[in-house]
Amino acid sequence: MRPHHIPYRWPTDKLTALRLGRRLVAEVPASRADRRAFVDVTPQVDERDSQARRQGWVRSDADRVFRLAHWEYDGERIDGFDYDIGAVLVRAAAAGSEAELTAVLRAWHVRPPDLVHPWDSEDPR
Repeated sequence: MRPHHIPYRWPTDKLTALRLGRRLVAEVPASRADRRAFVDVTPQVDERDSQARRQGWVRSDADRVFRLAHWEYDGERIDGFDYDIGAVLVRAAAAGSEAELTAVLRAWHVRPPDLVHPWDSEDPR
């Protein structure tokens, strides 16, 4: 299946996580066998999120904006404290809406179902 024909439907749990301001990550192919690469999607949080957290709850927002970053790391350093030595920012983007986020992910060949919570990945950040 060609990349532009890959379905880009959002699983409910992934979309909910982003709306709650939680970062998601997907491992993607690296440029070489000794490298590891990840795309992360970070929702923007603001004072309303901080206020909700102080009150003991998490605010959902379907109108969040997002930062995306595609990082590549030295595969041998990924598990250590020095994972950033030799790390390369391959590309970065901003998305002003969920529709723009989907468009960037499509252009980068990352499917929403491939995104996971950082603790379920080997992403060092």
